[in-house]
Amino acid sequence: MGKSDFLSPKAIANRIKSKGLQKLRWYCQMCQKQCRDENGFKCHCMSESHQRQLLLASENPQQFLNYFSQEFRNDFLELLRRRFGTKRVHNNIVYNEYISHREHIHMNATQWETLTDFTKWLGREGFCKVDETPKGWYIQYIDRDPETIRRQQELERKKKQDLDDEEKTAKFIEKQVRRGLEGKELEVPVYTELSRESEEEKVAFNLNKGASTSIAASSKTSSVLGPSALKTVEGAVKRKESSHSSGQSKEKKKKSALDEIMEIEEEKKRTARTDYWLQPEIIVKIITKKLGEKYHKKKAVVKEVIDKYTAVVKMIDSGDKLKLDQTHLETVIPAPGKKVLVLNGGYRGNEGILESINEKTFSATITIDSGPLKGRRVEGILYEDISKLA
Repeated sequence: MGKSDFLSPKAIANRIKSKGLQKLRWYCQMCQKQCRDENGFKCHCMSESHQRQLLLASENPQQFLNYFSQEFRNDFLELLRRRFGTKRVHNNIVYNEYISHREHIHMNATQWETLTDFTKWLGREGFCKVDETPKGWYIQYIDRDPETIRRQQELERKKKQDLDDEEKTAKFIEKQVRRGLEGKELEVPVYTELSRESEEEKVAFNLNKGASTSIAASSKTSSVLGPSALKTVEGAVKRKESSHSSGQSKEKKKKSALDEIMEIEEEKKRTARTDYWLQPEIIVKIITKKLGEKYHKKKAVVKEVIDKYTAVVKMIDSGDKLKLDQTHLETVIPAPGKKVLVLNGGYRGNEGILESINEKTFSATITIDSGPLKGRRVEGILYEDISKLA
């Protein structure tokens, strides 16, 4: 048996090793070639087929990047839908199951650099519900399949129809009971002894009369049971009407103007918060160290906002332009008396004047200087919700 035989121990060992996952740094996405060690990867990079693939990719790199990104997204969402459904799950668990497949698209060949960026993108595009916790990012698949939507609508329609049928049945019973009570009172049958005046007279039985007697007896029984059933139905209807009327009276209860304004403000503050805060023409500070000491802790002006989470900033001291994510930036709090812009919360987009700063609660007090709320004093607004205007 030769060394190159298909059933040789070496050939079998090589096939077993090639089935499992290998190191990512020795994988070529363009050729879809997994090398076992550094020497094999070096030989592959020097091969003619690899060089042809690189020349092909250099002609239109964006096309290949978009293709790999689309394949990665489709496979990831298909695994999430099939494996976990609409349950809330940690994104790293789904990713580990995805990469367990040997022929998967690697993330370093897509437009997303990290799993966190990909998770945020899924939330922005509406494919999943995402939320950040101390344990990491969790995702929940949003099923927009037409068949699923149709099935949910059918269930809601059936539930509503069942409720309507119950109401119709209750009204029908009430109507029948009332109709029975409105009828005439039936005669009470009189029972006599069986006797004959003469022995020659024949005894005759009237069966129809007996049937009518039994019918009368049954009608009497039903008339006896009727009022109790009527009372039960009337009591249920009255309780339902009383609860409905009490609920309507509570809803129709007038509220003071101050209560209505406070409720509107609270609802506005609760629903107006978002996970993005970038706005043009505000001054921010760069907090990332990846750009070096030249830009670390330096201030810049936001010139343009891209996709709500990315900003093009211009350095104040050097005039350089950079494209940064909002996680690499933080707001700048000016001295009291300077103008600020509200970036988040119920007063988002309004300009104001900084009145004072509370260092214990990391909040500030401002006076709105624009819009219909001009002149309103707002207390307890957080540092990250305001920034200095350029």
